Amino acid sequence: MTLLGGVDIGGTKCAISIGQARDGNIEVIQKMQFPTPPTPEAAIDRIGETMERLLADERRGETIGAIGISCGGPLNSKSGLILSPPNLPLWDRIDCVTPLRDSFGVPVALQNDANACALAEWKWGAGRGTRNMVFLTFGTGMGAGLILDGRLYTGTNDMAGEVGHIRLAEDGPIGFGKAGSFEGFCSGGGIAGLARTEAEKAIRSGSAPSFCTGLEQLDAITAKSVGEAAERGDDLALHIYRTVGRKLGRGLALLVDLLNPEMIVIGSIYGRQRSILEPIALEELRNEALSISVEACRIVPAGLGEQVGDLAGLSVALNVLEA
Repeated sequence: MTLLGGVDIGGTKCAISIGQARDGNIEVIQKMQFPTPPTPEAAIDRIGETMERLLADERRGETIGAIGISCGGPLNSKSGLILSPPNLPLWDRIDCVTPLRDSFGVPVALQNDANACALAEWKWGAGRGTRNMVFLTFGTGMGAGLILDGRLYTGTNDMAGEVGHIRLAEDGPIGFGKAGSFEGFCSGGGIAGLARTEAEKAIRSGSAPSFCTGLEQLDAITAKSVGEAAERGDDLALHIYRTVGRKLGRGLALLVDLLNPEMIVIGSIYGRQRSILEPIALEELRNEALSISVEACRIVPAGLGEQVGDLAGLSVALNVLEA
């Protein structure tokens, strides 16, 4: 039985968790979140103070074994530096590991959020028991965490898994700074952008979709609103999600041919719109990838659901203990 500390650093909020790992399972026993302070120094101080308070409230007499930190990249996991992520522009070469290690006297590790979520799904979620697994975020953005041969693979400088930057079409919605990218088609922002383009065409031709009846509503379109319209049978919304499904399948085929995983776990939007996306994505995957590799790989939705954010940092902590 091991007590773990988890930290999730985001652009708008930070979350601190204390978890108990036992018999291959995890239980979150304390949790607190707060708005991300305006400076990294203030944030790191607040993180340490909050963890101290949670540990003081945990009256079982146990000590913490390790602390894991999940944060958007780019970052350097080996040196513990956060390197100006888009949502944390003031965090330029900020060491978030050393202060916590000095304060608590335990191993502290940092991973980008996709890697941290991959570890959580591998340890406690849909990927449990696998040795070769890919986790796709498919949320606000599109990124991947890679579990290869029974361990997390981060690449030469922590940039492995940036699948959102792969170009799937010569033109298309912009994601990760590139038109027609995997993230452009398969992310919340990408789906909304594709829907705005298609809705504007439809409105100007006199056939407005149910999720956007006028040009003044274009900026309010979200992946969620389009998904809900697709569930109601809106033709344009269904067309958009079928396009997304085909591009998802094309991206899956690249991963299956390149990495030969036994499982690809897909988060967020895939689980919510699985009934529409799955048959189209799997058909495209079967058409594009080597059949012997497709047969060896299961495509499944994330198993941890909304819990994955709480467990991401805890999984990084467990991973450093087991390394």
